[in-house]
Amino acid sequence: MTVTVKDAARRQTLTLSAQVYRGTPENLRRLARILQRGGLVAVPTETVYGLAANAFDAAACRQIFHAKRRPANDPLIVHVADLRMLARIAESNDAVTRLAHAFWPGPLTLVLPRNRVIPDVVTAGLSSVAVRMPAHPLLRRLLRLSGLPLAAPSANPFGYVSPTTAAHVRDGLGSAISHILDGGPCRHGLESTIVDVRDPRRPVLLRPGVITAEQLTRVLGVPVRVGSRRRNPAIPALAPGLMARHYSPLRPLRTHRRITAAMVARARTNEAWICFRQPDWAGAARNVFWLSTRGNVAAAGRRLFSLLRQLDHGDWTRLHAELAPANGPGLAINDRLRRAAAK
Repeated sequence: MTVTVKDAARRQTLTLSAQVYRGTPENLRRLARILQRGGLVAVPTETVYGLAANAFDAAACRQIFHAKRRPANDPLIVHVADLRMLARIAESNDAVTRLAHAFWPGPLTLVLPRNRVIPDVVTAGLSSVAVRMPAHPLLRRLLRLSGLPLAAPSANPFGYVSPTTAAHVRDGLGSAISHILDGGPCRHGLESTIVDVRDPRRPVLLRPGVITAEQLTRVLGVPVRVGSRRRNPAIPALAPGLMARHYSPLRPLRTHRRITAAMVARARTNEAWICFRQPDWAGAARNVFWLSTRGNVAAAGRRLFSLLRQLDHGDWTRLHAELAPANGPGLAINDRLRRAAAK
């Protein structure tokens, strides 16, 4: 039987079997052993929570796809502890050296030629692999304790809103997995920037994040081209998060360049409105929300997925979201909103 994102999210009322672990030394050693034995562990990162498995173990990685109901043509990001671990799984180049020095550990994923030690299930059979060095201290300790690169997509039912707390993971996957490492709320709340640097002379931005194309261009010394948002769904993507529809709440979502008091007044009261910054006209309206009180882009990114999940638990029939300023990290917020709203 096929389980849809909507089905999975509605099953949050089922008994949750996953155990949530604090990041104590004893717990980290235990979770490292679970990963070494081929188990799954949901882990915190500075971007969103991920569902991790030994990237060298094809059977373990297949469990990720089963738990998430994830299509096999959507590859996984592999997380590494250091550049020595990177060298085991991918071919490096000068662009990697520059970007790693500037942004790692951090929210940047690089698409590189893969080494054959990485199984096809991780890369959707492609000759490339997406790699990043995360900054979250608990995940970094777990990487070192396990001694393994960890394949880890977002820890949620496929296509649904990404999790930014351990509670979000347990709500979505608690009946499908057994172990969740609680590292607190994610620092950024948006998935990593992804850039294809297989050809260091022609880097391509595949997914925007808090690290911008302008920052990448300054470090690389060559222009970073922005890749197309559209792709053939029958062909494996170079990296995750590139589906036309993704990050979607259960409620229908529509985006707007600007939300005004008049728009809200004309709408039905059972529709929720998400402004980028707190509007002066909101008053005590129960159906008006905002991502940041003062329009801070970083704060808006941290709140986006949490607010979408919150509104999914309400009695709203439709959600409306105002786009962020179309520059810098605001492009990442808009990318997530537009994919969440796609038909």
